[in-house]
Amino acid sequence: MMLRVRADEEGAFEDLVNGFQQRLVGILRHIVNNREEAEDLAQEVFLRVFKSRKSYHPSARFGTWLFTIANNLALNHIRARKKKGAISLEACDSGIHQRISSDNRRNPTEQSPGKRLDHAELANVIRLAMSTLNERQRMAVALNKFEDMNYADIATIMGLTTKAVKSLLSRARASLREALKPYIQMHDSRNPAQESDEVKKEDS
Repeated sequence: MMLRVRADEEGAFEDLVNGFQQRLVGILRHIVNNREEAEDLAQEVFLRVFKSRKSYHPSARFGTWLFTIANNLALNHIRARKKKGAISLEACDSGIHQRISSDNRRNPTEQSPGKRLDHAELANVIRLAMSTLNERQRMAVALNKFEDMNYADIATIMGLTTKAVKSLLSRARASLREALKPYIQMHDSRNPAQESDEVKKEDS
């Protein structure tokens, strides 16, 4: 597809944007922790892609090239935000474990079994857990889990060695397990009285 864009084929760039925009915004949202900023950054990424289209070489995988641009822009954006005195993501995320815990340890009678497994709730918890990581860890995890990229591709995108990526992901996974522990514990434990009520409903 990028070769069509490089050749200035009519409609090619629009097709490329439509094919990658949702994925790109999703990755960037995990990095900058803000949907509007992620959408703005995605537009900037595509602008860079278009401006650089003539220099694109087919030996480079387009996805790797695209996310390399996205990674650099996202990191620059975060640095600029911190220099302006904006609250850092790390500061915003202080007490994140308590937020996950308080969100998911409400009165059990207020939560139905369906609610416990609600996809929107789970997605929110995952975003909260991801925000406990630093930006490099978030990028590595997002590329590995959501884009199914291997260590070598992630290393290329982030300008790291494969060994460094493995170490980065190992630390990130440990942090995620710790952040998600309250949620997992809540879902592993069931209120006996509620279980009894549910059984009665099923039997009736």
